[in-house]
Amino acid sequence: MRRILFYTKAHCPLCDEVEAILDLLQRVHPFDVEVRDIETCDEWLEAYQMVIPVVEIEGRTFAYEAISYDVLDHVLQESTAN
Repeated sequence: MRRILFYTKAHCPLCDEVEAILDLLQRVHPFDVEVRDIETCDEWLEAYQMVIPVVEIEGRTFAYEAISYDVLDHVLQESTAN
């Protein structure tokens, strides 16, 4: 099954919004979400502290301003077709 990485942290309203989008997308596309709390890994914290939430799908990374239901749905459809 496809796995999506979701970089987040506690008490992040924007992360909550993206989590809701991922929940909706799981109803249409089969995938597992691996939640990665950036505050548990220095490498993730350094990379993502200013841009979370971040979603990574098959090596493609999307920061908050680029995340929407339509964008992620399109990416998931593309990856299924390939």
